[in-house]
Amino acid sequence: MAPASPRYDNVAVLIPCFNEAQTVGACVRKFREHLPGAVIYVYDNNSTDGTAEQARAEGAIVRNELLQGKGNVVRRMFADIDADVYILVDGDATYDASASPALVSGVVRENCDMVVARRLAPQAEAYRRGHRAGNWLLTAMLRLIFGDVFKDALSGYRAFSRRFVKSFPGIASGFEIEVELAIHALSLRLPVFEVDVRYAARPEGSASKLSTWRDGFRIMWTILRFFRAERPLGFFGVIAIALAVISLALGIPLVVTFVETGLVPRLPTAVLAASTMTLAVLSLMCGFILDTVSRGRREMKRLMYLSIPRTSGK
Repeated sequence: MAPASPRYDNVAVLIPCFNEAQTVGACVRKFREHLPGAVIYVYDNNSTDGTAEQARAEGAIVRNELLQGKGNVVRRMFADIDADVYILVDGDATYDASASPALVSGVVRENCDMVVARRLAPQAEAYRRGHRAGNWLLTAMLRLIFGDVFKDALSGYRAFSRRFVKSFPGIASGFEIEVELAIHALSLRLPVFEVDVRYAARPEGSASKLSTWRDGFRIMWTILRFFRAERPLGFFGVIAIALAVISLALGIPLVVTFVETGLVPRLPTAVLAASTMTLAVLSLMCGFILDTVSRGRREMKRLMYLSIPRTSGK
């Protein structure tokens, strides 16, 4: 049995949707059942199948976002809606709404800023093999670079505090928004944790909007971009090491030959080796300088976060 929902001033359930007429009605009903005091918002992202009508018929507040992409919708939701606790969930009815009180409890009672629903899929068809492999690879990259916190960083079901939502810059346009949410929490070292939640297959006739390859590469590029922005010393340090190894591989034989014969037989190779080592040193210096800039940016974001009152239960 799901834990009783704690008392709170208000909670908003945010459901971004694109052509989810078949499932959005059931999604709204389930969350209204398990979070009866919540206000449910459905943001329609240019659907052509009657998604907005189905959500409105179930009592959800329906709004529109014209910029296509889940990231654009989430950014608009976070900007428009004021609440103490936010639940973000996909409108495909694959996530267990009965777990939502546990997510709210994690924010209110445990003073966490983000609670992620870690997906458990008892049905093989609920989680396509390509999606499962891609999720594992991308989550592993995120854990390696930013910290070993999340085991399902790409989950579309999570709860947030007001502090998190109103301090989140939000620049992603598509499905890479989940990565940006995770990195925001990890870079500021915010209190977060995961809750195991049952993940079901989509209903017959309902299709996923996520492209395994296209969106997978976009998410990978987002991780690397944030690696450069948030961990510049590590990013440029890796480049510096690679360039230094190349320089040494080219230059050591020439040094050995020079010591033995007093001659430099391949001058262009010697110039290339010296130039590559110079680039390695420059890359390392860029890393040190940008690391100082990044630290200042994190401090400003942290101060912005602290300026927002925390969520507290009653």
